[in-house]
Formats: sequence, C-alpha cells, structure tokens
Amino acid sequence: MRRLVLGAAFGCLIGVADARDLGQWEAGDSSIREWYQALMQPDNPSASCCGEADAYWADVFELDGDRYVAIITDPRPDEPLRRKHVDVGTRIVVPNHKLKYDQSNPTGHGIIFLSPGRYVYCYVTPGGV
Repeated sequence: MRRLVLGAAFGCLIGVADARDLGQWEAGDSSIREWYQALMQPDNPSASCCGEADAYWADVFELDGDRYVAIITDPRPDEPLRRKHVDVGTRIVVPNHKLKYDQSNPTGHGIIFLSPGRYVYCYVTPGGV
C-alpha cells in the first residue's frame, strides 16, 4: 500500500514538472517554440504540456476501443534534444483526458509529450497546421 501511495504522489509531482528548455531550441522557428511554450495540459490548464525536450513525433495512431494509442515515429537523435530515448514503433496508450485538440498544430507532426518515465503529459494528433 505504501508503494502505491508513493507512486501516486510521484505521478502528481511529475504532472506539474516544468518544461525542460535548456537553451537547445534557440536556433529554431520562434513561432513553433512559442506554440510549445504555450501548450497547456487539457486536464490541468495551469500546467504546461512541457517543452520540446519532452516531445516525440507520433505521426501515427491507432484506436483501441475508445482509447488512442500513439505510435512513436521520431527518428531524431536524442542527445541534442536532451531527452530519454524511445524507440520508433513504440506504442503508448494515451489517456483520454490527455488528448489535446483545442489548438492548431503548426509542427506538421503528431506530438506526444512524455516524462522520462513515460507519463503522458499531452498528445496532439497530426494535422491541424
């Protein structure tokens, strides 16, 4: 029981983590960077979806009943992005309350925002540019 309580508490802390913009995005398109910075979690509008360092392309998704399953399609190297590696083809179940569909998506990619432990902050489906 103690592990369950500690796990739940840790999950709550992860949900309010700050975006990890460590300066690696300075050379990118400023409008895209501003979109990342302004994106808020659908179930907690005062918390950021996090930043580009937590973002993985997930241009493909499947429906499993009433759930989205995002499929990682991001071949970019992780080191320059300062993020944990997630293999292309990895399937991640997206809780319905983490689907972000109230804003356009200027990136041209589906984007899933993940913590290093693969907690889903947000998922923005492809399209909507």
